[in-house]
Amino acid sequence: MSSGSLDKYIYSENPKEILGWERLYAVAIGIARGLEYLHHNCNTRIVHFDINPHNILLDKDFTPKIADFGLAKLCHTKESKLSMIGARGTIGFIAPEVHSQTFGVVSTKSDVYSYGMMLLEMVGGRRNVKSIVEKSSEKYFPDWIYDHHAQDDGLQACQVTGEIEEIAIKMILIGLWCIHVLPVYRPTITKVLEMFERSLDDFDMPPKQNFCELL
Repeated sequence: MSSGSLDKYIYSENPKEILGWERLYAVAIGIARGLEYLHHNCNTRIVHFDINPHNILLDKDFTPKIADFGLAKLCHTKESKLSMIGARGTIGFIAPEVHSQTFGVVSTKSDVYSYGMMLLEMVGGRRNVKSIVEKSSEKYFPDWIYDHHAQDDGLQACQVTGEIEEIAIKMILIGLWCIHVLPVYRPTITKVLEMFERSLDDFDMPPKQNFCELL
């Protein structure tokens, strides 16, 4: 794809200058639409299992395309869950139930978790897992963004200015709902698309979770 992968933009020094918040928002919605097609509009549903910025390719108009189906599994329409032997996916984006069914069953909601984690990184511009932690006090990214948003300083921390504040807040709230540790409380990807259409006044704050201790 002519514009490369999404990670090229969200992990750069000034990604918002390259992509712009309105375009970033459009990319987020485009990815959700792609997942909705895989989950609900194919004859046989497809669970991707490796949704992350590297696997989102952008064309010359920055229309996103989901790539790399090497870990994908088919799920017949009447089935609501998948059997899984061993974790699959990219570290930092793997849903808890893929690691252990203590958290719930593996399903299309596992892709929703990965999407939510990616959505938060699109806002924050930093990886949720680092191989080298530069500061010992550095928090796991979902905890960090939840706490900053709850204190009303998350947007300043993410260098968000007033005119695009609503876009960023909506992406944060949707992302936090998508990464609920228990899949039963996550929205479907169709519900995610409905959430993008809502006014901020219609959003509830997701429940606080200590992600580091739960995962």
